[in-house]
Amino acid sequence: MGPKRRKFVLATGIVAGVSAAISSAAGFIATNRLMYMKKKEDEFIREREISAKRFDEGWFDSVAKQDRWVDSPNGYRLKAVLLEPLQTRHYAVISHGVTENKINSVKYARMFERLGFNSVIYDHRRHGDSEGKTTSFGHYEKIDLGAVVGELRKYAGEGAVIGVHGESMGAATALLYAGMDGDEADFYIADCPFSDFTEQVLHILRRDTPFRTTFAIRLANFFLRVRDGYTLDLVSPRRSVPDIEKPVLFIHSLEDDFIPPDMTRELYLLKNGPKAIRLFKKGAHAQSFNENPAAYEDTVRDFLDENRLLPEEGQAHDTAG
Repeated sequence: MGPKRRKFVLATGIVAGVSAAISSAAGFIATNRLMYMKKKEDEFIREREISAKRFDEGWFDSVAKQDRWVDSPNGYRLKAVLLEPLQTRHYAVISHGVTENKINSVKYARMFERLGFNSVIYDHRRHGDSEGKTTSFGHYEKIDLGAVVGELRKYAGEGAVIGVHGESMGAATALLYAGMDGDEADFYIADCPFSDFTEQVLHILRRDTPFRTTFAIRLANFFLRVRDGYTLDLVSPRRSVPDIEKPVLFIHSLEDDFIPPDMTRELYLLKNGPKAIRLFKKGAHAQSFNENPAAYEDTVRDFLDENRLLPEEGQAHDTAG
């Protein structure tokens, strides 16, 4: 091998090595941002909800409730709170979005109380008081949700009516769980879910970064598989929705530029059997309830009534009464 050839091989090896190092660093950083997405501080969430009059400390402190630890099949414990303001066997499990915690779910618990339901609020893995090291945007969370619903089913009994309400990542988690064999809920409400996590990540990359090709996705998938045991394509509600037999209410706001409302339209069209959809004109991402509380509650009530899921008149009673 001549001197020029040796220099070329050496230069090629250096370039390849540097490229591999850059790719490795980029893949590690990218997956870190997914797996360890920065969460909102618990106190910030509490103060925000109090300031917005969505979290009533007096009610929360005095309502009949039980703190529960639920064992996840994934190998950690989830913190749940059973809220029972009513004497009823109608329950809603509320699944919050990424970076939030169970305090953000209390506003929905109050809505369900007005509809005649008790509630379970809980923290996703790595959020709030729950254990778990990473966030997987529904891949492992769907198993956790199944554990929470399963524990509630044991507690409330086979004749109880159990629904799941999810917001954002929590909505995608609910739809992924609903499409599994043996799901134990009777209805689902999916508020601003993504239809496919790969497309959602690409949407954010193209909106907020100079990375506009699928190379970043391929890189992320490689590192996610190695580091956390899954790939983005496994987090795809569009695959699970055709298998959902229970009634589903899809909700989204048309002003949402984080998760496009067309994703909810797609999921609605893919769903077979009982379903409903409501697209609110006002509201950014995960703000449909906050911006349209009365209309939101009416939408949920109509959906439950149409599917004969509301408690019969006089069936639910205030525990204080």
